[in-house]
Amino acid sequence: MQKKINRRSFVTHTVLSSAGLLLKIQGVQENSGSFANASLHKENEPALMKEVMKYRKIDSHAHVYFSADSPASQIDFADRLGIERLVISRNLEPFSGGTPEEFRRCNDLVIQCMKAYPNRFLGTMVLNPTYREASLEEIKRCVDAGMVGAGELYNQVKINDPAFYPIIEKFIDLKMILLMHSAIGRSRVVLDAGEPPNISLPEDFVEIAARYPEAMFQFAHTAGGIDWEYACKALANSPNVYVDISGSNNEAGMIDFALRHIGEDRLLFGCDNSFYQGVGHMLAANLTEIQRRKIFFDNYNAILKKSGRHVD
Repeated sequence: MQKKINRRSFVTHTVLSSAGLLLKIQGVQENSGSFANASLHKENEPALMKEVMKYRKIDSHAHVYFSADSPASQIDFADRLGIERLVISRNLEPFSGGTPEEFRRCNDLVIQCMKAYPNRFLGTMVLNPTYREASLEEIKRCVDAGMVGAGELYNQVKINDPAFYPIIEKFIDLKMILLMHSAIGRSRVVLDAGEPPNISLPEDFVEIAARYPEAMFQFAHTAGGIDWEYACKALANSPNVYVDISGSNNEAGMIDFALRHIGEDRLLFGCDNSFYQGVGHMLAANLTEIQRRKIFFDNYNAILKKSGRHVD
């Protein structure tokens, strides 16, 4: 889950393609000094939006909320950007106990949203393996309701903790992926005291992926502020760990670097509800047409095909 960004700061500092996209979609007028460069890009807007809309997109990391504007707000953003499907969850709060009552309530919201927008939302479930039997029961309930995976699992328990083993084994049987939250905005060398003690780090993903090579894991939000260069290098030789590029910290060259270390078949497009940035840095990246189509749509759809729940 990402904090709201300052729009003026974003437009001033982001890459050209993201800024042009934001200006076009939000209809920003050239009536402020902060948007003085809008006129320089105005002639490029039709071509840019044509480029945006030509790609099928599955947003592999999206959220819905307990708020009056959700999920309509998420659908609105997706419509503007041509995002065909959003893989949604309502994550547990970072420092909560993650009780069965809590994760059932979160999953109920996702099921409600799936019913409201059956052709737009793909639901994923949240769990807490501390409550083993309740989690296994919840998996069955959520799969029966049409969900396609687990996540965004948060930091009640590390992904490589033995408590997760029966959960992971169940998802191997289901041929479904598990999306796990990773550290954001913290150094890999010295964890900030503000991080939950059970936050999952790249090394934890490497360990659990080696233990369960049949499982599929999704490492969350490379663009969330983590040391993304280190994360990509650490995960390079874990072929069953997919890496999503979601988040609001879109440094130049991030996707190009991830492509070199992770490869074009394991990168997943995602926004973590930072929609403009998510699409913008995909267009700014030095990708071939085939690579862009894979990351935007094909890679996640191939994951869904394993369980027979893919997008036509």
